[in-house]
Amino acid sequence: MEKLLIFIKHHLKPLWSIIDGVNASLYSLLYKSKQDAALREVLNETKPGAFEYRELKPGDIPLLHSLISRQSEDDLTYFQPHGFSMQALEKQYHKSSFLMMGVFQDNLLVGYFFLRFFFNRKCFVGRLIDKDFRGKGIGGEMNRIMYETAWRMKFRCLSTISQDNTSVMRAHSKNETMKVLKHLKNNYMLVEFVKADKG
Repeated sequence: MEKLLIFIKHHLKPLWSIIDGVNASLYSLLYKSKQDAALREVLNETKPGAFEYRELKPGDIPLLHSLISRQSEDDLTYFQPHGFSMQALEKQYHKSSFLMMGVFQDNLLVGYFFLRFFFNRKCFVGRLIDKDFRGKGIGGEMNRIMYETAWRMKFRCLSTISQDNTSVMRAHSKNETMKVLKHLKNNYMLVEFVKADKG
């Protein structure tokens, strides 16, 4: 099913728009309140530090546009979850099945991460860290927030990763929660992040 949805998203955009709209309606009806409660709980467990992690607000969209615009083309080659124009970002923000979050240092947005939920209890995650703020532990905290939010909602937590994306492959090389499910076309992998069994 995931392979089919990925194909539709990238090759049959009108059909994807219909699927996306129906999914957003069903997700909002069935799970939005659970999402809000899970996210609030997870964010409350975030340790105070140099960075603030929170859900994006409408007024943050220009900051998100600025963050994406500051990154090089190479940094965005493997990160294309949606359009990057102001109009596309605003449209994405209003989709109830797409949770947009940010990492802030004062009033500067230095990281962006998201969960794209599907009503069949699966979600896809992704993240982007400003080139000047990598190696500061931001990615690990982003992962914790994304994974824990999905897990507490009893959702499977998935992602597609290019094996050609050396920085992401290196970042996930020690990620004990990651499990490869399938190898996809163009050297991509479908992976799942699984909660460690503490028993």
